[in-house]
Amino acid sequence: MNKNIVNIGIPSKGRLKNDTINIFKKKKLNISSEKGERDLFGYIKKLPNIKIIYLHARECIEQLSLGNIDIGFSGYDLLRESEINVQKNILINKKYNFGNANLVLAIPDLWIDVQTLLDLDEVADEFKKKKKRLLRVATKYPNLTRQFLYSKGVTQFQLVQSLGSTEVAPFTGTSEIISDITSTGATLKANNLRVLKDGEILKSQACLMTSKKSMNKKGVKNFAKKLL
Repeated sequence: MNKNIVNIGIPSKGRLKNDTINIFKKKKLNISSEKGERDLFGYIKKLPNIKIIYLHARECIEQLSLGNIDIGFSGYDLLRESEINVQKNILINKKYNFGNANLVLAIPDLWIDVQTLLDLDEVADEFKKKKKRLLRVATKYPNLTRQFLYSKGVTQFQLVQSLGSTEVAPFTGTSEIISDITSTGATLKANNLRVLKDGEILKSQACLMTSKKSMNKKGVKNFAKKLL
């Protein structure tokens, strides 16, 4: 990539994209695209050294770590889910009051006797003893989920990678419980799931981040300050 260009990663879809673009608008930095809304690249008039790249929110984290983008917007949950060697290459400049959501452990409503992680630990032990298999947890956040459960003394479980709607996993035989991101809890409730009383794994929000590999690149610090 051109060493004189400051590459900025913005989430490519959803509310995270729209709220991020509003940050630029409030600073009177209107983003334009030559090919309309589906364009994967954008620019800011009168700032030819700034290049906007629309990426999946997870990809923003990966590309920041590699130094392929210099400044990026993504969720705190996705940063924390990434490997340590990825996280150490990224600096959080600011946390915003949008993109708010919690990563939680949720169980079927029918499990009326399970209210806390201590109850869940007992269920996991019962699965191991009676069913001769581990309690399965479907999630898109295996690292955070594993760390959380181990830290709470729950060790008898198996993580199942979720590729689609995690909420349906307990009802399709894919898993017994789930770990998922939720903003209001409405989707969990609609799918007959509830959060354990002490099942909050992580609070998340949108963040402005900088690649540590780009700290000495011309224009990066100044533009990050402009956004702040």
